[in-house]
Amino acid sequence: MRIIYLSKSSWRDWIKVWSRNSCFSWRMSANSPPGKSDGENHHDIVVPPIQNDNTGPRFRDLDVDSIRRFLAQKLGFYEPPDLSPPVEKVLDEVTLDGIAKWIKSDRCQNIITLSGAGISTSAGIPDFRSPETGIYHNLQKYDLPEPQAIFEINFFKQNPKPFFTLAKELFPGKFKPTVSHYFIKLLHEKGLLLRHYTQNIDTLERGAGIPEDKLVEAHGTFYTSHCLECRKEYPLDYIKSVIFADQIPICTECPGVVKPDIVFFGESLPDRFQRCLAEDFQKCHMLIIMGSSLEVQPFASLIDMVPEWCPRLLINREKAGVRSPLLRLWGMMSEGLQLDGDSIRDVARLGDCDDGCLELADKLGWGDELRELVAREHARIDSIHSLTPPLSPSTSHELHDIPLHTSEPKL
Repeated sequence: MRIIYLSKSSWRDWIKVWSRNSCFSWRMSANSPPGKSDGENHHDIVVPPIQNDNTGPRFRDLDVDSIRRFLAQKLGFYEPPDLSPPVEKVLDEVTLDGIAKWIKSDRCQNIITLSGAGISTSAGIPDFRSPETGIYHNLQKYDLPEPQAIFEINFFKQNPKPFFTLAKELFPGKFKPTVSHYFIKLLHEKGLLLRHYTQNIDTLERGAGIPEDKLVEAHGTFYTSHCLECRKEYPLDYIKSVIFADQIPICTECPGVVKPDIVFFGESLPDRFQRCLAEDFQKCHMLIIMGSSLEVQPFASLIDMVPEWCPRLLINREKAGVRSPLLRLWGMMSEGLQLDGDSIRDVARLGDCDDGCLELADKLGWGDELRELVAREHARIDSIHSLTPPLSPSTSHELHDIPLHTSEPKL
C-alpha cells in the first residue's frame, strides 16, 4: 500500500486569506468615460466584461501538497483536521421563508440587488446566452466573425452597422419594465434599497422609476451617447431618430461615429461603478441576485464582496455563481455561492425571475402591493404611448437642429 505524506500545516488558514485577497485583486482601469477606449494606452489596464476564465490560473497557483490532500480525502486515505471553528447559521432557516424573515427583521436595513438579462426577458428582450432565443444565437444574419464581435469596440470602429441594426430591434422605449423591476422599485419605496447594480443596458430600471442615485449601470446605458472622437454628448431621442431611419449616427462637430454609452468589450467600466463599490458592499445586509448567469467579470465577483455573514439570495432559472467544490474544500468559503445542504446563508429560488419576486413579495406581505404597482404603472405607460406619436426623424431634426447623415461614416 502506498503511503502519501501529508503535512500538518494550517493550510486552510492561509488559503482563506489568499482567497479573500484574490477576490479584490482584479484591477480596473482609470476609467475613461463609457464609449472611450483605452486600448492604445499601455500604462492603464483595461478590464472589459470578460468570460469567467480565471479558475485555471488559480488551480495552477495552488501547491501540489494541497491537491494531494484533496485526492487522498476523496479516496478515504485522509481526514483533514478541522482547523476553523464551526460557523453558525446566519439565517434561522436557509430557505426563502428564512430570507423573508431576515428582510423583515431589524437586522436588514440595506439591500443590494444585482441583475442580469433574466429580469428583462418577460418584457420581450432576449437574453444573451439562451441556446435558441438568445441574442448570440440569432446573430448569424449579421455576418460576424463571432457573435461577441458585435459588442467589441475594435470591430465597431471598423464596421458599426451591425450594432446599430441590432440596436433598432432592442432599443429602449419598446418594452415595459417587468415585475422584477417593480420589485426593486418596491424595495426602494420601503426604504431598504441601498443600490441596484445592473448588467442590462435596456434602461428598464429607469422606466420603472428607480431613482438614478440608486442605480449603477455597470455595463453602461443607452440613455446617453457620445462621439467616439470629440466626446460630444447626444440625447436618447436623437440617437433613436437616426437609428430608426436606418442610418449611422455621425457627430455634428467632427466625422466621428456617435456610440451609445454602453460598455463594449475592450472599454473601461463607468467611473460610478468603482466609486459605489467602495461605498456599498461592506454596508450590505442582504444581497439579491436576479437573472444573471454570473459569468461576466468583474460583475460576477461582486457576490463575494459582501460581509461573510450577509445572506445572499439567487433568483434565477438555474444555479449560478457556484464555485468548484474543490476550492471550497480548501477553505475558500467566500468564493462564490454555496447552494448545497451545507449552506449557512445562501438560498436559491429557481425559476422565472418574475415568479420568484412575486413569491418573495407574498412572503413579505407585499404581494398585493406589488401587483397593484405593476398594473398601475403599465396602464400609465400604455396611456403615454397612446397619446404620444412615434418620434420621426423630421421631428427630431426640428427639436435638436441636428442634421441626419446619409453618407457612410469616416472611420
